[in-house]
Amino acid sequence: MDPIYVIGHRNPDTDSVVSAMAYAALHNALGDNEYVAAILGPLNDETRFLLERFGFETPMLLGTVRTQVRDIDYDEPPAIGVNVPVSHAWSILHEDANLSAVPVTSEDGKLYGMITAGGIAESDMESINRPRVEAVPIFNLLSALEGHIINSEDDTFDTISGDVLIALPGSSLHGIHAGAIVICGDQEDVVEAAIRAGAACVIVCQSSLPERFMGVSSRTCLITTPCDAYRAARMIYQSIPVHRIAQRDGLVYFHLNDYIDDVRDTVLQSRYRSYPILDHRERVVGTLSRYHLLRPRRKRVVLVDHNEKSQAVSGLDQAEIIAIIDHHRLADVQTGNPIFVRNEPVGSTTTIVATMFQERGLLPSGKLAGLMAAAILSDTVLFKSPTCTARDRRMAERLARIAGIDLDVLGRDLFSAGTSTDKPAEELLRTDFKEFHIAGHDLGICQITCLDTDRMLQRLPELLAAMEKLKALKGYDMLLLMLTDVLRCGTELVFLGEEEAVRQAFSAPDAEDHHVFLPGVVSRKKQIVPALAVLWG
Repeated sequence: MDPIYVIGHRNPDTDSVVSAMAYAALHNALGDNEYVAAILGPLNDETRFLLERFGFETPMLLGTVRTQVRDIDYDEPPAIGVNVPVSHAWSILHEDANLSAVPVTSEDGKLYGMITAGGIAESDMESINRPRVEAVPIFNLLSALEGHIINSEDDTFDTISGDVLIALPGSSLHGIHAGAIVICGDQEDVVEAAIRAGAACVIVCQSSLPERFMGVSSRTCLITTPCDAYRAARMIYQSIPVHRIAQRDGLVYFHLNDYIDDVRDTVLQSRYRSYPILDHRERVVGTLSRYHLLRPRRKRVVLVDHNEKSQAVSGLDQAEIIAIIDHHRLADVQTGNPIFVRNEPVGSTTTIVATMFQERGLLPSGKLAGLMAAAILSDTVLFKSPTCTARDRRMAERLARIAGIDLDVLGRDLFSAGTSTDKPAEELLRTDFKEFHIAGHDLGICQITCLDTDRMLQRLPELLAAMEKLKALKGYDMLLLMLTDVLRCGTELVFLGEEEAVRQAFSAPDAEDHHVFLPGVVSRKKQIVPALAVLWG
């Protein structure tokens, strides 16, 4: 069954990553389905430190949830080798009326070409005008005719070539010539004439003559078959290797990771009925037809710690959202069907997921409990954020007891391991960045929680230059950088654009030089965004 991806927001912080991992772990433990935690970008220093501290691997990086070829129920016909006879390809196509083509592969499984019923029919019709075959492997010929060689065991034959002749009873023997392939019945004179003339092969159909010529040593290959003469003649042409008539020019094929939007455009511009599908090693895994594109399966996702399109994974409109777990305001994510939504006014999404563990009577492992406790500490800024509730504190304490850790020590460690001031300014701005659209205003807000904002302010000119570039690139009306100081319990707010709005929204008339200290302000969603929303109406 296809996995369900549990995804946090872009520029992931610790709460979004851990809540996704915990939610996936909860449902996997309950046996509900295969849930896979995923991230949309690189981890920040704090989250990376915590994952290493508690012994967890980084979740998979998911770039998009656009529907891909791997998401459709494509056909999986057998891929045939280049040297199998055409008759075998025809039997496969004949058995399945819905199968319009079969992939032909080289020995390593890579695509060589495509064989279709039309291609086989075209080759068969050409044999009427040119009744000749070239270098047909003897194994193929015997298989197609269900035949046996009756020559002496010392005679060896690898391939058969020549004009195909049917010797009817009473017909002249003058047409038999060297190199011909002669088909006959119970006609001893024909066999003897063919051997004398140096024919390449004599195919004796439904006859007792093999007893007469059994063990004869000759350069002419003598084959006996239970087929009648007409069937034997047709099967000769179907014994040629399939690679000789497979279509190779102008092949259109797709890969498992190709997006259905792009595939659909290509299919509409081409005339084929079936298209091979390749994996990342260029090996054939199946075929798709136009009808496969009508109702492709969508990727299923659970959104945690966000419900806003601008913060969500790319291609969300092509995915099926089955649940949202969040602690932010309701935004603009829409669904086609009713889904499970849990949105609670707590300081951390991880608190909600931990509550779900409790409600299901499931105890998280010690290391997961420790990671979840750290996520709550991170998002509530050591319980100092105005978003923090008594429930956050109780849940963090309960998880800490399960993990056997000290919250105070853990809090100091995680913020000490936070963002390094030595990183390039552009990278710092991506640390915990979110985009908002409020009353016609577009703004981006980056938050960096640290223990010493003075060191960060020493790089203010460099930070402002990087902010100018980002603001111009994204077309923001305002760009804010929150340098949240855990020890001072406040935020040094660096701002660009609409400076008067900053002064009014945060009652900071002394805001100048693009930064101002806001005591007691530690929450982006509870203090910064609401203040601007009130100002802008």
